[in-house]
Amino acid sequence: MTRIGAVTGGPHAAILGLGAYRPSRIVPNADVIEAINSSDEWIQQRSGIKQRRWATPEETVQMMSVAASRQALERAGLEAAQVDCVLVATVSHLLQTPAVATAIAHELGTDQAAAFDISAACAGFCHGVALAADMVRAGSARHVLVIGVERLTDITDLADRGTAFIFADGAGAMVVGPSDEPGIGPVVWGSDGEQFDLIRQREDWRDVVGTEDSPGSGVMPHLVMQGNPVFRWASFQMAKVAQQALDRAGVSIDDLDLFVPHQANMRIIDAMARSMKLPPHVRIARDIAEQGNTSAASIPLALDRMYAEGDARSGDTALLVAFGAGLAYAAQVVTVP
Repeated sequence: MTRIGAVTGGPHAAILGLGAYRPSRIVPNADVIEAINSSDEWIQQRSGIKQRRWATPEETVQMMSVAASRQALERAGLEAAQVDCVLVATVSHLLQTPAVATAIAHELGTDQAAAFDISAACAGFCHGVALAADMVRAGSARHVLVIGVERLTDITDLADRGTAFIFADGAGAMVVGPSDEPGIGPVVWGSDGEQFDLIRQREDWRDVVGTEDSPGSGVMPHLVMQGNPVFRWASFQMAKVAQQALDRAGVSIDDLDLFVPHQANMRIIDAMARSMKLPPHVRIARDIAEQGNTSAASIPLALDRMYAEGDARSGDTALLVAFGAGLAYAAQVVTVP
């Protein structure tokens, strides 16, 4: 019997570089309250959001991704041609095919890297980091570019009181590559499909397009969310997932430097921190106040802000936790590049 040759990769995987792109348009609460009959005070009490970033027409999913990726590659000290695979976590690339990852890989000049999109909503970026680490260790790629990007304003109903003030746009990227020391811990991930409908696209594409006998609405499908059930689920279930990620990585909560959860809602972040009994020295990402909820882009954007404000340093131990529509979730401990 012919034996198939085995392929081995690096002994460990780590994050080598981080990049981010924030859209140029800053939208304060005052600009969204009239359409939803609300107030700045109500929005801040409910979500912690003071303002958000919305993309201009020129700031496309591809453009923002390329900008964040170039910064991540520069910080990693790598050329685009050294990237073997591009993973893009997004729910707002509006073509079902082809994947936007292929266009991003080409524009970057990655020399025909493998490229595909990940649809795991707000948990997508952590899914991408886990897949990238496995690729590097298994030998199917040496350097993997993981991108989280959203233009949620394209699929947000600006008159929906439950979501209009929450969602925003932006992109973040990380380069994952081989390392002599473990830099990305084992992933804890899963889904709770029983609660599939808590966060979802409101309209089916068939309802939008219609048929010859039944014309469609022609209205872009929008995101809708049942806020209270999501809050209860995320606040407590994700604290358990976070602890599992710590346990699998062999890291004590006292050893943590940073807690970087998906920036869904400030109340959820605070509830998770309380439930986990985070020590006072652990610095918590709170990017949502200035950026809004950017779904798959929120974790790299939040870590980027911590860098910029001096709250994150190279070598720090960080716990990443993400959750979103599906309900999909993922968490892992990483070393900050």
